[in-house]
Formats: sequence, structure tokens, C-alpha cells
Amino acid sequence: MTKETTLYIKNMVCDRCVMAVDHTLRQMGQSPLSVELGKAVVEGELSDAQREALREQLRKIGFELLDDRRQRTIEQIKTAVIKLVRYEHHSESLTLSEYLRSELHQDYSSLSKLFSEYASKTIERYYMEQRIERVKELLTYDELTLSQIAMDMNYSSVAYLSSQFKTVTGMTPSQFKQLHGQKRKKIDEI
Repeated sequence: MTKETTLYIKNMVCDRCVMAVDHTLRQMGQSPLSVELGKAVVEGELSDAQREALREQLRKIGFELLDDRRQRTIEQIKTAVIKLVRYEHHSESLTLSEYLRSELHQDYSSLSKLFSEYASKTIERYYMEQRIERVKELLTYDELTLSQIAMDMNYSSVAYLSSQFKTVTGMTPSQFKQLHGQKRKKIDEI
């Protein structure tokens, strides 16, 4: 059986990140078996020198190789939330805690405690901020109405979306649109 090494990588938030990490691994002579948000699996084992060289190359393009188990778990939580907000079909029947428990195969209360301790905010707050950032993005595209965005993002109503938007940003969705999206944040800065 071929050995493989799983690498946990911070700041991977989109498909372009996956492509950049895959490209970097290949440039460094590694054989990626899979590369996905927050994680890459390569064929074989990495020596300490290879790991440090990879760490440096990833750092140069805005990523961080994670060694600490707690950091890896926090990054896995963030990646799962981003995946839920941006790529998964939203389901009212599955709660955030159930989703994270199934994705990370860990007890939600321990995940929540760890996240709050290290990220200085709750998982729920992080999820809300990610959702609002996605709403900002959709508002900036100006292709959907606020009602369509609320439905797409699984908000119970436009009023609830607007209330949460104002709580996070300090302005209404209409005020944000008037600024033409100048207040958007990078996903990895949330």
C-alpha cells in the first residue's frame, strides 16, 4: 500500500486556491492525489526539508501549512462553513451544528468551544458573517432581487436578511448597493 501525506492548508477559500496549491505541489515535485478546500493529499511522505520548502512556497502565495491539530480543526471548521455558504445547496432541515458534526466527525460542543477560544467569535457569528459577505457579493452583481437572494441563501424572510445584514455591516442592503459594493471583505479576512 502506498503511503500518503495529508496536508492542512490555511486560507484556501475558492477553486482558484485549489488550483494554485495543486500547481505549487506539482512544481515542487509532489504528486497530489487530491486537493480540496483546506486540504491536500500527496503521494508518499514528506521529509522535514520538503515540508519546510513547501511551507515557504505556500506562504509566498498567501497560504499557510498547518501543523498544530487545533489550528487544523479551526481551519476545517472555517472551510466547512465557507463550503456550506458558497457551494452546498442550503437545507432548512440540516442545522449548522448537524452539518459541522457530519463534515468533521466530531462533537459540535467541542468544536464550538475550540473555535470560540481560538477565533475570538462563535461559529454561529462566523457563519453569519460569511453569509452576509455572500449576500454582499450577490448584491454587487445586481442580478438577483433581495427576495431572490434571501431565498437562495435560505433566510426565512427578506426582513430577517436585512436585519442580520444591518447587524453585521451597520447598513441596510439598499445602503450597501448605493455604495456599489465598496465595503466587501476578503473571505479569509472574516
